[in-house]
Amino acid sequence: MTGTVPDPLPGWLTAARRVTVLSGAGISTDSGIPDYRGPNGVWTRDPDAEKLVTLSYYVADPDIRRRAWLMRRDMGAMDVRPNAGHAALVDLERQGRLRALVTQNVDGLHQAAGSDPAQVVEIHGTVHEVECLGCRARTTMQEALDRVAAGEPDPPCRACGGILKSATISFGQLLDPDVIDAAGAAARDCDVLLAVGTSLQVHPAAGLVDVAVRHGARVVVVNAEPTPYDDVADLVVREPIGPALPRLVAAG
Repeated sequence: MTGTVPDPLPGWLTAARRVTVLSGAGISTDSGIPDYRGPNGVWTRDPDAEKLVTLSYYVADPDIRRRAWLMRRDMGAMDVRPNAGHAALVDLERQGRLRALVTQNVDGLHQAAGSDPAQVVEIHGTVHEVECLGCRARTTMQEALDRVAAGEPDPPCRACGGILKSATISFGQLLDPDVIDAAGAAARDCDVLLAVGTSLQVHPAAGLVDVAVRHGARVVVVNAEPTPYDDVADLVVREPIGPALPRLVAAG
């Protein structure tokens, strides 16, 4: 089934008591954060911007690092708040039906909306912290941005002098195996996998759909554009996430 949120909702959806959510950039666009791969996405409009989040370029080129810090500074100045989509997932948790919230996003908006941090699995890390690529020391993003504002365009680690980077997973950087294990466990142990605002093109996140299907779960895809997994989904919704998601997760 493809298109709008059905009324009434399918019985298998309202009856689901263990829903694993996989969220992507699309859920945050209503909060003013642009997506990456959509028609107006950051990388669609400026393919060169992808270098800012590619580890090999970041390590090798001080100019890329300086541009990346300016990008973080500009994003930090944005008035970004959770939206109705984030709130709907908080409601799902309060119903006692959320198995886990696996997110590809690094913006922290799920937690800001009220999601229990223990329920949120951030497979691509967080933009609110900074990590040294050498000694792994961590500081807050705000502390690093204060140094940029004070005249350090590419602030080094204060502990060892190494390269600092946002605590996000860049292209070419290894994922945290414990985090991936937690995401896989959530996909194996659910009645429904609800994929929201994700292109389902980036692995291993996209592969969570395969895991869920193999273990008998139903799949719901809510995304503006077609995904490679639409054909295996039990329900595909093309409506905007803000209005659609509260209806999809309404208590049965």
